[in-house]
Amino acid sequence: MDPAAEHQQQLRSLRDFLLVYNRLTELCFRHCVCNLNHRLLTGHEEQCLEGCAGKLVHANHRLVRAYVATMPSVLQRRAQQLQEPPPGASPSPAAAAGPGEPWQGSASART
Repeated sequence: MDPAAEHQQQLRSLRDFLLVYNRLTELCFRHCVCNLNHRLLTGHEEQCLEGCAGKLVHANHRLVRAYVATMPSVLQRRAQQLQEPPPGASPSPAAAAGPGEPWQGSASART
């Protein structure tokens, strides 16, 4: 992989991570913090935030593990589908010609 493509992939990964982190932060904040009159979190808010963030991080790890386990078989099926002609498709005229036989598909090719 060339350095520019690797850099783009790293940027995409960082962007994805930040989007997930921002979404997690927003969800847990909205769920757990109900009073903005104090500078510090209350004990109840802290416990709620720790539980909320822990659950979301754990769920995200489970999703990533499932993705990593599933993707090789998905990619293998896609590769097989690209190699095989669709069912019921007739072979191309060039493929129908036997080995060593020129394909004579148009009038100009015959002359």
